[in-house]
Amino acid sequence: MNNLSGFIPDTISNASKLIELDISGNSFTGFFPKSLGNFEFLEFLNLGDNRFISLPSTSELTFLTFLTNCRRLKELVISENPLGGRLPASIGNFSSSLEIFIAYRCKIQGIIPKEIGNLSSLAMLSLFDNEFTGKIPKTVIGLKKLQQLFLRHNKIMGFIPYEICSLENLGALDLSQNQIFGALPSCVGNMTSLRYLYLAFNRLNSSLPVGIWSLGDILEFIASSNMFNGPLPPELGNLKAATLIDLSMNNFSGEIPTTIGGLESLTDLSLAYNSLEGPIPDSLRAVLSLEYLDISNNHLTNEIPMSLEALSYLRNLNVSFNELSGEIPNGGPFVNFTYQSFMSNKALCGDSRFQVPKCNHNSPKKPKKKRVLHIALYIILGFASITITLVGLVLLRSKRKRQEAHQTHVLPSISHERISYYELQKATDGFSESNMLGTGGFSSVYKGTLRDGTLVAVKVFNMQLEGAFRSFDRECEVLRSLRHRNLTKVISYCTNSDFRALVLEYMPKGSLEKWMYSHNYFLDILQRLNIVIDVACALDYLHNCYPVPVVHCDLKPSNVLLDEEVVGHVSDFGISKILEVGESIARTKTFATVGYIAPEYGLEGLVSTRSDTYSYGILLMETFTRTKPSDDMFAGELSLKDWVKDSLQSDITRLIDPNLLTYEEENFDEKVQCLLLIMELALKCTEELPDLRISMKDALTVLKKIKHQFLTSCGRS
Repeated sequence: MNNLSGFIPDTISNASKLIELDISGNSFTGFFPKSLGNFEFLEFLNLGDNRFISLPSTSELTFLTFLTNCRRLKELVISENPLGGRLPASIGNFSSSLEIFIAYRCKIQGIIPKEIGNLSSLAMLSLFDNEFTGKIPKTVIGLKKLQQLFLRHNKIMGFIPYEICSLENLGALDLSQNQIFGALPSCVGNMTSLRYLYLAFNRLNSSLPVGIWSLGDILEFIASSNMFNGPLPPELGNLKAATLIDLSMNNFSGEIPTTIGGLESLTDLSLAYNSLEGPIPDSLRAVLSLEYLDISNNHLTNEIPMSLEALSYLRNLNVSFNELSGEIPNGGPFVNFTYQSFMSNKALCGDSRFQVPKCNHNSPKKPKKKRVLHIALYIILGFASITITLVGLVLLRSKRKRQEAHQTHVLPSISHERISYYELQKATDGFSESNMLGTGGFSSVYKGTLRDGTLVAVKVFNMQLEGAFRSFDRECEVLRSLRHRNLTKVISYCTNSDFRALVLEYMPKGSLEKWMYSHNYFLDILQRLNIVIDVACALDYLHNCYPVPVVHCDLKPSNVLLDEEVVGHVSDFGISKILEVGESIARTKTFATVGYIAPEYGLEGLVSTRSDTYSYGILLMETFTRTKPSDDMFAGELSLKDWVKDSLQSDITRLIDPNLLTYEEENFDEKVQCLLLIMELALKCTEELPDLRISMKDALTVLKKIKHQFLTSCGRS
């Protein structure tokens, strides 16, 4: 954990009595020396979080073969090094003394060799955030002492082998973010030592085995974003030790079992994005420790139980996009909830801050002597209504068929009812130029004030332009499902035969571009760093945390909007691409803004998450140099990227925005170091070949480290 750099010399093995060697968290580079295998007494070796690489002459990590000579080695850590290559079969030659092997974020490829099963004393195997392919080898049955297995975020395919159930000491199993399919083995219910089971973002497509509900000591169970189906059984209530259960984004159906009230330790529960129906069980009132509850995007009906007011620790609630009715509770934790917790339901009523109608508690009762007359009247009206309804349905079906020929777009999930053209016209003062916030390729954006006083941004699509329909449809398709604090939110919409508009959350600080190039506004280093971290968070969510990758395709400063607290929000999804399951690249005929386009996008129309990374790298450069990629100085062969690259080798201060640096100020050297690291990251984002570019997940990690270093060195909090 210093700033040491350079190579590790072969002569390090002269320290022959070493038992522990830890050089992690530095900037060492080059290759692991073969002489590391000469340490006869070595028990602990940590080489993690450096810049070591593997030998280019081989596709295997041969240094591991040399390390097998360290017969007393108990713990080996090589994580967070850009090694690449494959694990050799010789990994099985480590002695039975090896207990911990940690190699996450090393860009290791290929299969997990079957010889891994020879490590009979291994207690922890951590290989997450790599590029492993193939199947989980059945030889894992040999890892009898294994307590923790982390394979998250790889490209592992195939079934989960039944042999994994034989690991009777396994306490943590993380297989999330892979391409595993099929059923969850029924024998998982026999793994009574399991405390943490993570299966999210795979293609598992069975019902959950009955045995899973017998794991009474499990603490966290996450199986979101799969294709699990069937009902949730009453046995769900057996998971009495569980603090977190996430079964969202699956195909579960039926009612939420009332036995859920027995989950007395639960703090986090998500059943969102399923096909659950029926009422919210009143028994939830017994889960007094509950802090987070998300049951949105289902088909739940009836009222929200008033008894939930007893959940005093509940901080986050989402019951939106269901078919709930009746009064919204207003006591206990409900005092702190907003309309966003309840939007798009059938017939909720309550306090005006929830943006629902007031409840009518005073409906007068009919006199008893008129009851018979009313019943007779209702019967007559009922027959008449049925007749009218049948005729109406025939006419409506005919009308809908005609409408569908002209209107095929998918409307976004919204928090308000659909807004009329008249109301939008009134809200924007007739779409006056004085309220115009900006224009784009297919649309203009206006500031508006709704009837309830809410400030909004109204994005009106120019339907005279070819591609405007497609742009509107694409924004609806993308924004209807995405939920992230750094993405713009759709509040409502307006659509008719010749008009399309989205009503978006208003961003009072405008765009990042406005703040960079206006003489009236200024963002310091930390503010700009926070904004680019916000953008990286949004892109990481789009690329890695949604069931299928979403490519923005047009990232630039004008599409980054700032709220009142100067938090960045990525906007404008008019030409974005949603990749198919298993697809990593797509072709498009729609081109984005020149200067921000990745080479493969501009030349061949190929877009991927790595083309977004390229655009992000250009945005990083522009944010801290205050120089557009279309600047006149780049008229010849010189580009913004070339200019940054050349300046890093000579004098970085000549390219940085002059407003950010003055020689007389405090912490000048520390600020230069921070900006240097940011520009180095920008160059990693803008490599010519997509496969060489850093991922947004890794870029986000780097930026957070840079921010921490900046705050520490400059004494800011």
